[in-house]
Amino acid sequence: MINTFDFAVVGAGVFGAWTARALSESGASVVLMDAYGPGNSRSSSGGETRVIRMGYGSDELYTEWAIRSLPKWQELASRTGAEIFHKTGVLWLASAEDSFTQKMLDVLQSRGVLSQRLTGEEIRSRWPQLNFPEASWAVFEPESGLLMARKSVQLLVAELGDKGIKFLNAGVTAPQCRGKLQSVRTTAGDEVSAGTYIFACGPWLPKVFPEVLSGRIFPSRQEVFFLGPPPGDEDFGPQKMPVWLFHQHPDIPYALPNMESRGFKIAFDRHGSALDPDGEDRVIGKESIARLHAFLAQHLPALKDAPIVETRVCQYENTWNGDFLIDRHPEAENVWMVGGGSGHGFKHGPAVGEYVRDLIMNARTAEPRFSLASKKAQQARAVY
Repeated sequence: MINTFDFAVVGAGVFGAWTARALSESGASVVLMDAYGPGNSRSSSGGETRVIRMGYGSDELYTEWAIRSLPKWQELASRTGAEIFHKTGVLWLASAEDSFTQKMLDVLQSRGVLSQRLTGEEIRSRWPQLNFPEASWAVFEPESGLLMARKSVQLLVAELGDKGIKFLNAGVTAPQCRGKLQSVRTTAGDEVSAGTYIFACGPWLPKVFPEVLSGRIFPSRQEVFFLGPPPGDEDFGPQKMPVWLFHQHPDIPYALPNMESRGFKIAFDRHGSALDPDGEDRVIGKESIARLHAFLAQHLPALKDAPIVETRVCQYENTWNGDFLIDRHPEAENVWMVGGGSGHGFKHGPAVGEYVRDLIMNARTAEPRFSLASKKAQQARAVY
């Protein structure tokens, strides 16, 4: 039997790892567990890159959390000597009647975030690689960019080990949550005892707590493509291509530059079909490839014949509207659930960790929109 810790954190993704760090910094003893390892290919925190941007339409809460989180990522990069943050800038393309982006610019300016409003002519002059005639203006965040996802999570977990946090590469059998949870059993046969348990296991949350979260967390497919630019072409690398998004476009495209020669990354921010994170094949369908090529021919003509050098099927694990779930289990006084972050949550890892710590240890007032009670069964996305 392995005991006893102050906290057991299940899930070594971005939310779990930063939560473990925040708890440890407060002097608590912590064990961190993950069935497949930090940043693994099944997890929502796996893969090459994630966007870190401050813009969230009129939603000031997530803008504030992104502002708080970026310096923490930069500090991790400084401590480890790893280049995990790339300041490529983030470009928000916008059409004429785009109130989302206009409200976002207002929030950015009110919070002191460096941001620029660009005309359509300025867009086409600075980034002729892009062909979006309907983008009549844009907002550019020059201090934002991208994070190296898998690398940063693995570095963070390795750093936690150096600070005395125990890591177990093992899954946890679903606990019976009645009253106070005494211990959990791992798939390796160990028993782990803790005062408080935090389940930050992403798309596995509905499998661990089906009676509470089935129909409240929606794991779904998210297909991602990496394209090989022409030989010697630097137009799609980080020196000449920012992260960009087009929220009002019917396909909701977003793209990241060719990092570490892995390819130009592009995806469409859709909720795909339901996905089982444990056993489902991660293979892109032919229809998705055909839609991609049609999009490239219209909007990125220099890449219309570019080979697809890599594909990924990640998963989202959103709540009904995209808000996080951070709440106590309704039938277990010492069990907490942390998730619902896919599609936009990675960047917020440091802020989430601090929030969870303060909620449990420092009696912080809970944010109502993160409560279990606020989660509905129908999908109506509102957070982007």
